[in-house]
Amino acid sequence: MGFWDLKTLKLEEFRPGIWSKLESGKNLTMAVMEIAPDKEGVAHDHPFDQCGVVIEGEIEMSMGEEKKLLRPMETYFISAGIKHNWKTAASSAKILDIVVKQG
Repeated sequence: MGFWDLKTLKLEEFRPGIWSKLESGKNLTMAVMEIAPDKEGVAHDHPFDQCGVVIEGEIEMSMGEEKKLLRPMETYFISAGIKHNWKTAASSAKILDIVVKQG
């Protein structure tokens, strides 16, 4: 599908507390994720860049030693090879996340 309306996009449970919709091409993946309150990812890195924007709510992003609480219309950019993680607090967060994989 080439077009999404983020106001009405139906998300499916990806894992407990995380709902998502993604579209993948040869080198690019775009995902909308809604993450329930009080969830935390697992710190990891990967050999490709990743970026995104917060659509709703708040999410704390950590990259290396840096942490920042992001709110709607704030963005993040994670360079390849940088250890990163995320965490929600008292409210859920909805993000648009994009990764570019080198072929």
